[in-house]
Amino acid sequence: MAIGDRDWLDQISEEVIEPELAICDPHHHLWDHPASRYLLDELLEDIGDGHNVVSTVFVECASMYRADGDEALKPVGETEFVNGIAAMSASGQYGSTRVCAGIVSYADLNLGAEVGRVLDAHASASPRFRGIRHAAGWDAAAAVRNSHTDPFAGMLADPAFRTGFAELGRRGLSFDAWLYHPQISELTDLARAFPDTTIILDHLGGPLGIGPYQNQRQAIFDAWREDIQALSRCENVVAKLGGMVMPINGFGFHKQAQPPTSDTLVTAAGDYYRHMLDCFGPQRCMFESNFPVDKQSCSYRVLWNAFKKLVADASASEKAQLFHDTAARVYRLT
Repeated sequence: MAIGDRDWLDQISEEVIEPELAICDPHHHLWDHPASRYLLDELLEDIGDGHNVVSTVFVECASMYRADGDEALKPVGETEFVNGIAAMSASGQYGSTRVCAGIVSYADLNLGAEVGRVLDAHASASPRFRGIRHAAGWDAAAAVRNSHTDPFAGMLADPAFRTGFAELGRRGLSFDAWLYHPQISELTDLARAFPDTTIILDHLGGPLGIGPYQNQRQAIFDAWREDIQALSRCENVVAKLGGMVMPINGFGFHKQAQPPTSDTLVTAAGDYYRHMLDCFGPQRCMFESNFPVDKQSCSYRVLWNAFKKLVADASASEKAQLFHDTAARVYRLT
């Protein structure tokens, strides 16, 4: 996965808006691939670019799985790896930001009740473990790449998956939901079936804009808007606002001669963000970077400037919730 070129990103220079506003970035990744490295140094370079990021939450990306042993337990290697990064940050040697203060890992919920031992192994590997994400992004279109966890159509309703899902509630763990917009109603059904389990909707529900969804932005928005409104009626669901400049969203920023400004981002996707805020409210919304994935399209500074412009008229308490407090509460950060 490509990461945005620094020379390309640096073509856009903006002053940081409200630099004192405390931020908990509740969604980023860490990895070390042959052609793509994003570890503590790279993350610190981004979050240290002017915004006041006081803490972060790591979200699974199939990084540093165990090479050997029980197949079901191999993802615990990611928690072990990230906990080491978090411990480095907690030493204070790398600045005041508490990186990976919360960890969202992966466990295969299709294991049914057997997934309980995997969840317990994650919890034993780190006191920062807060929940799992079992990505469900699936679409029949060949142009849409399905999630790295190899989901299948209708997975969220599958009996084995739901038996595994029930193990989260028994342990007070949360579920990060990553899917595509045609699947939002499936998540609503899951949320209704498990009202006591906290579900965090990632990336505004994954509005697609490529393949058969290209050049259908208004029709997609209209359908997405209704599905989001229905989902928001589930009080156990909270929403991450971000992840909207990936190639799959169809804006094509990563292909342009210059990256977008914060104003461009607000213009392109503002209607999506405003609808989310109308439906969920600040107490159930949190802005997220989705870095380094979204770094393909814009810089960290520009992205958070866009978020701040979107809610420029919000009260101080509402901004505190959107940028820090909701994330810290949902992920139980100290």
